[in-house]
Amino acid sequence: MSALDLAIAAGVALVAGVINSIAGGGSLILFPTLVALGLGTVAANVTNSIAQWPGYLGGVLGFRSEYAGQRGRLLRFGLVALVGGTAGSVLLLTTPSEAFDLVVPVLVALASLLLAVQPLLTRRIGQHEDGGGRRDPRWLYLTLLLATAYGGYFGGALGVILVGVLGVGLHRLKLANALKSALSAVTATVTLVVFGIWGPVDWLVVVVAAPASLLGGFLGARVARRIPATPLRLFIVGFGLLVSAYLFTRV
Repeated sequence: MSALDLAIAAGVALVAGVINSIAGGGSLILFPTLVALGLGTVAANVTNSIAQWPGYLGGVLGFRSEYAGQRGRLLRFGLVALVGGTAGSVLLLTTPSEAFDLVVPVLVALASLLLAVQPLLTRRIGQHEDGGGRRDPRWLYLTLLLATAYGGYFGGALGVILVGVLGVGLHRLKLANALKSALSAVTATVTLVVFGIWGPVDWLVVVVAAPASLLGGFLGARVARRIPATPLRLFIVGFGLLVSAYLFTRV
């Protein structure tokens, strides 16, 4: 890649880190950018996953006050995310790249549509929000396993999926948003190890994009309650659907 291409990747990674902390869906911007810069779809996916890993850590730091008293839950959910993320990332590397090329346009479209309906789900969760003290439902663990497996395989809009699942299961939206960052970080850490050893990673892109993602994730978490998410969400949804349509033409 040229110096200009690397600068573009770093700038988009910064924006993606902010988006992941505020609304989720940052991969829907960084992944197609890397494809447009010349990476293959699988290489763009694994590079995107590793480059955004520091951004999830930044989000965790930004939400650290929300984790008070949640050590047991973080350990249980984190173990589930570890297993799910491993399964998804191994599946990506052990299936033909042609299969990923076929499924990724569908995943991008579904992730974009899920992001579009997130406000409806959020309002529904908020109407039933309680103060805690409930035991985590058993179905939540299986759903988190499937969600983090998806995150290991592709990961676009994983934060949106996690917020929806955790919000429904815990009935505490603020906590769900904070736990989303922690579980995304666990899943991203798994992909960092698996893809870093066996995946076709463009490490030059990672070197410039990862620090930008870290800064973006931290800033996004700090200002998540101040920036209106609706215009950002509409942009990501529209962009994601355009990307999906473009990827369908490449199949």
